[in-house]
Amino acid sequence: MLVFAIILSDCKTEKYETEGNNSLTEENLYFGYKPPGLTPEIFVPKKSTSQDWKLGNADSLDMDEFYFTYTGNDPFENPVVVYRNEGSYYRVNKYNFKHNPGDSNILYSRWNYIERTGSGWSKIKSLGPMFDREDWGIMVMSVSSKGTFVFDDYKSNDVIRMSRIIDGKREEPKLLGKHINTGKWTAHPFIAPDESFLIWGSERDDGYGMSDNYISFRQQDGSWGPAINMGDKINSKLVENGARLTPDGKYLLFGRSEEKERENGSTYWETTNYWVDAKIIETLRPEQ
Repeated sequence: MLVFAIILSDCKTEKYETEGNNSLTEENLYFGYKPPGLTPEIFVPKKSTSQDWKLGNADSLDMDEFYFTYTGNDPFENPVVVYRNEGSYYRVNKYNFKHNPGDSNILYSRWNYIERTGSGWSKIKSLGPMFDREDWGIMVMSVSSKGTFVFDDYKSNDVIRMSRIIDGKREEPKLLGKHINTGKWTAHPFIAPDESFLIWGSERDDGYGMSDNYISFRQQDGSWGPAINMGDKINSKLVENGARLTPDGKYLLFGRSEEKERENGSTYWETTNYWVDAKIIETLRPEQ
C-alpha cells in the first residue's frame, strides 16, 4: 500500500496571492483558479490532496483490480486511476472518463463505463460488442446530453464515428462525412452537450503546421457544417488537440504538445495544458 500512500499523500494547499493591488477573491476565482479571458493561458494546477481521491468500488472491493476517482478541481486530471494486480506489482492505468451531461451517474471512457452506486462507483463495465471490437482503436469517447457517442478510431486510418439513440435504441456507429474525416491524426473528438458543435484534432494542408483543433457547427437541417480551423489563438506550428469544455461549459481546455530530445538522443513528447473562455467558440460561428 506504500504506492497508494505516496500518490494520495496530503500536500499543502497554496494560498491565494495578490496581483498588484487587486486581491483574487472567491468571487472572481473559478474553483480556486483565476480564469482566463479570450486569450488562452497556461493552466497551472494546484497540488492534489488525499481528499481529492475516493475509492471508487468500495462496495465491491477486489484487490486484483480497484480504482480511485478524482473529486478535486483540476479539469485536466484523469478522473479515474485503476490499479491491477500483476503478481509482483500493481499496474497503474489512468482512464479519461467523461460525464454524460444528461446523466451524472455514468462515466464513459473508450468502450467502458462505470455507474454510480449507493456506496460509490461500480466496477468498470464494457459497452458491449458494438464498441469493444478488435478492428477498432478507440482512444477518446465524447457523450452529449442526448446520449450520442462520438469517438475516434486510429485502427481505421484516423477517423471519427458517431452513434445516436434513435427511438430508444442505440444505432450502429457511423462514419462522419469527409469534411470532418479528412487529414492525418483525425482524433480526440468532443461533442457539445446540446450537440450544437463538434471539435476534433487533425493535421491538414490549411493548418498551422502539425495537428490543429477544428470545429464544425450543427446546421439547421441537422447536418454538420464545414470544418473550421480554430485559429492562431488556439493553434500553432506545434501539436494541438484534445479540446473540450469544462463540465459547466464556461471554459475550453486543450493541450499543446512538442517533441523534445534527451541528452542521449531519444525523444519524448511534452504537453502544456491551456484554457480559455468558452465564448471564443462563438467568435468562430459563421453568420447565418
